[in-house]
Amino acid sequence: MDKQELAAFLRTRRERVRPEDVGLPSGPRRRTPGLRREEVAVLAHISTEYYVRLEQGRAPRPSAEVLAGVAGALRLSGAESEHLHLLAGTAPLHDGTLRRDVRPSILAVIDRLPQTAAIVLSAAFEVLAWNDLAAALMEDFALQDGDGRNLARRAFPTSGSAPEEPPYGISDGAEFQRHVVMQLRSTLARYPSDPTVVGLVDDLRTGNDTFARLWERHDVQPARVLTKTFRHPEVGPVTVDCDSLALTDQDQFLVLYTAPPGSPDADALALLGVLGAERPRVR
Repeated sequence: MDKQELAAFLRTRRERVRPEDVGLPSGPRRRTPGLRREEVAVLAHISTEYYVRLEQGRAPRPSAEVLAGVAGALRLSGAESEHLHLLAGTAPLHDGTLRRDVRPSILAVIDRLPQTAAIVLSAAFEVLAWNDLAAALMEDFALQDGDGRNLARRAFPTSGSAPEEPPYGISDGAEFQRHVVMQLRSTLARYPSDPTVVGLVDDLRTGNDTFARLWERHDVQPARVLTKTFRHPEVGPVTVDCDSLALTDQDQFLVLYTAPPGSPDADALALLGVLGAERPRVR
């Protein structure tokens, strides 16, 4: 049970709920945003004293029934409710470290996909595998070390690094940053003993002000990204459909970038495939 993270998460969720959302008058005398603690306690059917202790990080581990009541009172989404249970220690954690080995069948799939740029990401945004078209669209990850292959570090350069700018010139740079923060918060809750995950979050919190500000919001449900535009230095902007498929047994993600057949963006991808084939690849 991570008492301090649980307390902070509850506070941020409580401050987000408007009184009128749960049928309470807003009134001019409210001094803080959102619900009062005693109001959450009433809605969750628990004592005010116990809820206050939860938000102060002093309460013992709550039961699943208590957490369900609190989740309902705070109008938590499915992802937020799952995160609440993780922080309270009532959901299973993953032992050890992230899986970074990619199934051979997945490697075969990404190499055989026609006109599709494909990468495999760990839950900590490490690029674990890629095909030639992904290397042409983004970069040849074989030329990068471990940190250089981490898209979270690319989105949030730390002190002394390159200036903060969207990786690969993507059009939704700010939205991608929010997605990274929310995904990493969930990953850290599942893998609290993975030194790479812990070190990554610590580095970004201390080395990048934008990451630190977004981290303090305690959000855990990223919006789904349907399209993405890459600004490529050779072929210009390329807008692609973006599909992220969860590989649940490995806790990894297969990310596919495609364009509608016959579209200018499909032609741009085809050109990148030709240009990429002319360059030597490091494996």
